[in-house]
This record gives sequence, C-alpha cells and structure tokens, in this order.
Amino acid sequence: MLDSFLHYLTVEKGLSRNTIEAYHRDLTRFLFYLKGKGIEDPAKVEKLDIQAFLLALKRDRLSARTIARNLVALRTFFRYLIEEALLKKNPVEELESPRLARKLPEILSPAEVERLLQQPESQTLLGGRDRAMLEVLYAGGMRVSELVKLTLNQVNLEGGYILLYGKGSKERVVPIGQEALKWVIRYLNTIRPSLLKGKESPYLFVNRSGKPLSRQRFWQTLQVYGRRAGIGKKITPHLLRHSFASHLLEGGADLRSVQVMLGHSDISTTQIYTHVTGERLKKIHQRYHPRG
Repeated sequence: MLDSFLHYLTVEKGLSRNTIEAYHRDLTRFLFYLKGKGIEDPAKVEKLDIQAFLLALKRDRLSARTIARNLVALRTFFRYLIEEALLKKNPVEELESPRLARKLPEILSPAEVERLLQQPESQTLLGGRDRAMLEVLYAGGMRVSELVKLTLNQVNLEGGYILLYGKGSKERVVPIGQEALKWVIRYLNTIRPSLLKGKESPYLFVNRSGKPLSRQRFWQTLQVYGRRAGIGKKITPHLLRHSFASHLLEGGADLRSVQVMLGHSDISTTQIYTHVTGERLKKIHQRYHPRG
C-alpha cells in the first residue's frame, strides 16, 4: 500500500523527490509504530492509534512542525486508501491539525548580502563559478535544488531570465538582473570550458569532473563564505531566498509579483515576508524616530 501510494504521488501528483522522501520517511515511522503495537492491517487502525502515535512523537521531543508534517502525511495516505477503495473508514478524518506559530524567517541585510557575494576568489576557476552561483541564487530567489539542477537550456542570456521548474514541476520565469547576468556570461565564456576540459554537460554549473554540484556540497561552500564574511547568522541557501523576497518587498515590489517569482502556489505563504518587513520597519522607527 505504501509503495503504490508513493508511486501515485510521483506519477499522478508530480511531487518532488524531496517531498516523496519526506512522505516515505514519516509513513515508514508510522508503520513501524503500528507493527510494534501488533497492528499490521490499516483497516484496524483507530483514531486513538493515530493520537497515540502523535503523542509518541511528542515524547521523542520532535518539534510541533515535524509532528504536524507527520499528520499531513497520514491524512494524505489514508485519503488515498479511501479513494482506492482499500479502506472504508478514515481514522484521521476527525483529527484537528495543531496550530503552529508562524516563525518569521531570518534574513540578511543588503550589506551582509554584498559582503557574502564578494567572498569567492573570482579570479580562480571555482571562485568564479561560486560567485556566479551566489549571484544567480540571490538574484532569482530560487531554491538550492533549482540552482544546482539548472541546465543551459533554462538560461536566456538575451532576455536576462531563467526558466525554473519548482515543486510539482511547475514552471516559472524569473529575471536575474544585469549584475548576475554579467557573472554568468563571464563564467560561461572563461570558466565552464576549463572545468569541462572538452567534455559536454547539459548543466549550467559544474565541478572539476564536469558534473553538477550536489545540494550538500553547495551548502557547505556557502557556509564557508558566510564565515569569511563575518556573518554571525546561520548561512543557508534558503536564507538568501528569504532575503531576496524581503528586499523586494522593502523596495516596493507588490506581493503578487514576489509570489510568482518565488513559485508559491498560495499567496498566504508569501505574506509572511510582509511581517518580516513590518518588523524591520518597526525597528527602524524605534531607532530613528524622536519619540520611538
């Protein structure tokens, strides 16, 4: 049942590999829990069993967000079993999702972003590539998985934009601006051919073996540059994505345009950045207003 469910998510729903892996991990944990209770038939799962499982996750000190994600996985799984006529009753149906406090994302200031972008030694092959990657990541506000998988066909140098395939393979077009475009052109003309050494690759950014960088490798590289820049915050690719959105809104961009560029299906996801900019404005007001 789990295998057919994961196949359904992949083929019919078109969910990303990372999302599929999260569902697989959460549901496997649940099935192991049931096995430990002597329950091997989903038809015998009761609402109390689900509640006991969620309580066990809480006792294991998992965060409220992780527990909520597990509940979403269970809801989707049991709904699928009902739709496929594999079950007659849904034990998750009446369970309420926990209310989560929306955590405001941390962001970098424009000055911190500038310091970070200047850290790669751009006169070297890898440094020049890293500078181009950082510029594109910040200019396009993309996810790290979208960055490392970028192909040459997705980049339009004349138009100055990139075609991205986000969650669920949804397409979106994102402009990257003149500065990032300058570094990409320099990388394509002088660096990428030297890294490939005569080999061919469909990917835009490659390592010395001519292969695309892994997400983990880029993450590690980014943290090194963050330390060099003297930035005390935990530097992640998503931090630059948060900063991209916040800086656009602070500059006067409308919420709908930012939603499109981020690839959010629901504008309520994008609205969290209005709270971030509101918090920053309050701090500025308190600091500089004579009655702040």
